[in-house]
Amino acid sequence: MKKRLLFVGLLLAVVLTTSVSIAQYRRRFWGDSSPPEGVRTAREAAGHSTDTPNWNIDPAFRRDVFTFTRVRYTSEDRGRRRGGAWWIDFPDADLNLSLRLSQMTSLQVNPDGRVIDLTDPELFDYPWIYMAEPGALIFSDAEVAALRKYLLNGGFLMVDDFWGDRQWENFYREIKRVFPEREPEELDMSHPIFHCVFDIKLAKQQMQVPNFGTGEDSQYTGITWEDHHGPGGREAHFRAINDDKGRMMVFIAHNTDNGDGWEREGEFKYFFSEFSEKKAYPLGINIVFYAMTH
Repeated sequence: MKKRLLFVGLLLAVVLTTSVSIAQYRRRFWGDSSPPEGVRTAREAAGHSTDTPNWNIDPAFRRDVFTFTRVRYTSEDRGRRRGGAWWIDFPDADLNLSLRLSQMTSLQVNPDGRVIDLTDPELFDYPWIYMAEPGALIFSDAEVAALRKYLLNGGFLMVDDFWGDRQWENFYREIKRVFPEREPEELDMSHPIFHCVFDIKLAKQQMQVPNFGTGEDSQYTGITWEDHHGPGGREAHFRAINDDKGRMMVFIAHNTDNGDGWEREGEFKYFFSEFSEKKAYPLGINIVFYAMTH
């Protein structure tokens, strides 16, 4: 009887310890919840990764800076794993890429970032916007109209971090509401966007960036894709939607997670050297620079 009670006690201790460890892991790496309602800048939100240093910009250029602008959108739960949320990798990805842009280009960069709704009149103040994990996004009719107007009037959208056929089909359906007359076109790696700042010489599949856990494990497994989103998630794709004059309006990074490459840069040595330094940062910086100069 005493042995049985001792065994039960040890079992409960293991369960409690494991539960606490899992909770700590989730808080450490995924965060507890969404950012505060109505958050306007990345600096207002609690980070989940390493601290990003602040920096100052010349007050004379306050209105002439590049601002990492993240789109806040609505996601739909279809009874299965959600296809993502607008705040994934926020705020660390936003702040870290902003820092690297200020260090590695001539751009004056806003140190705070911005979160914006597509129906916000201030949308047109920001020429570059970013949308993460759109695998379950739903545009309202007002958002469809606002995004179409924004992009046709010179705006640029980068879409990132969604995986598999199901999430692609959802995003494709929603972006076709914005541009029913246009098709996303696969980009060849010879396109100038891959060579305008950093001369990226890797093949497209070699540019795939997984989440940090899969990325760390990849040094032993060679796996850089995420199968848990369903079929169709292994091959990296870079697609674009252009206007009638050939100007790129939308860059779509499917089956890759550049946001994690920016967010987790200071936490894992292998992930940083293999994915952040070689892939996510060069691509992100190229996309921003290309968008701001074309």
